[in-house]
Amino acid sequence: MKKFALIGASGYIAPRHMKAIKETNNQLSVCYDINDSVGIIDSISPQSEFFTEFERFYDFSHSLKRASHSKLDYVSICSPNYLHHSHITSALRLGCDVICEKPLVPTLKELDDLALVEKETGKKVFNILQLRHHQAILDLKAKVEASNTNEKHEVELTYITSRGKWYMESWKGDPRKSFGVATNIGVHFFDMLHFIFGKLERNDLHFMNNDKASGYLEYEKAKVRWFLSIDAADLPESVVGKQPTYRSITCDDEELEFSGGFTDLHTVSYQEILAGRGYGIEDARHCVETVNAIREGKVNIESLGEVHPFMQGKV
Repeated sequence: MKKFALIGASGYIAPRHMKAIKETNNQLSVCYDINDSVGIIDSISPQSEFFTEFERFYDFSHSLKRASHSKLDYVSICSPNYLHHSHITSALRLGCDVICEKPLVPTLKELDDLALVEKETGKKVFNILQLRHHQAILDLKAKVEASNTNEKHEVELTYITSRGKWYMESWKGDPRKSFGVATNIGVHFFDMLHFIFGKLERNDLHFMNNDKASGYLEYEKAKVRWFLSIDAADLPESVVGKQPTYRSITCDDEELEFSGGFTDLHTVSYQEILAGRGYGIEDARHCVETVNAIREGKVNIESLGEVHPFMQGKV
């Protein structure tokens, strides 16, 4: 049984990590969050220690090292994006391996620094890249690899996840903390595209504001038109009033159905990490490069045929 700490216990994604720790038969020893709305802990690990000040959390976690039966093995990180680097390096220096939500870190400079701290501490950082474990994604990857065509696949990625006014008032709506919508809600899709279609060769930005972004990506094996949004007004009429989220990927006009099968992917990710098959810093590098380039990019439209249908006539 491995012993875990969790940073960011009141966050949206934290319950999935708590569930994964429990379902892999491990122990959640201590949690930290500046907010104290963490009653979810009672249903998963009521014996866990909890702190609202990082200094007290760190001091307590450090004290656990004094005995082999209490020493922490892993720290899971579910904190806001801009804090990932600091929380990861702190956990490594506690002598723990780290499991961190996406995006691992937002910039290549911070990614390189994590690699240095890994070497200094002898501990490892793992990123949750859950779509790599989704069966529909694995099936598409196998299909692409078995394809004999020299033509690049035509891919369209659309993800709209409606968010209320609270979003812009939270850290997620602050680009200094979330690093924008393409990074916050898109990074694992960009990882998925690389996982399936290979090396990224082109990255053109077509549009970006506080609630949506769109562009064109070209990989070794695919041409991708993508659109990401948190604006409910972007939902297609077919789902308006029925569901707040629209997720669609087509490959050569064939729809990839992957709306289900998400709930257990964090547990699968934990199982793979604990078995020595986790995704580390270098696995995450390409998607950090992708979102970094999108944030720093200027609008460049070489062909209207590369513009996502949802942006036709708007760029």
